[in-house]
Amino acid sequence: MSAKDPRGSVTVLAAGVLFLACALSLVSVDLLRGLQAKARAQTAADAAALAAARELALPSSRSPTQAAQDYAQRNGATLISCICAPGTSEAVVEVQVTASLLFVGADRTVRGRARAVVGEP
Repeated sequence: MSAKDPRGSVTVLAAGVLFLACALSLVSVDLLRGLQAKARAQTAADAAALAAARELALPSSRSPTQAAQDYAQRNGATLISCICAPGTSEAVVEVQVTASLLFVGADRTVRGRARAVVGEP
């Protein structure tokens, strides 16, 4: 084999392309996990806001904040804030969910925010 012999160069090129494909696959897994956590946070925020609004419209033995916290936890989130004082007609909640990332680095916290308004029947 001489120095200008091209045999074996395809193997090096194929290994490089394979490495890049694997790296992109791993990054895409973490991207999808982050998007899934964002969707979960938004779902929990929506449910918590609706639960708080229900307590504003039809008061029971628990406060709107307690209802929002319960529904946030049921959906795998932590309630950060609930602006839903009894006697008002709207509930604004914010929740957070931890996104478990495998390859990019440390886990990230994703937040969701929702607003529900009690209307006249």
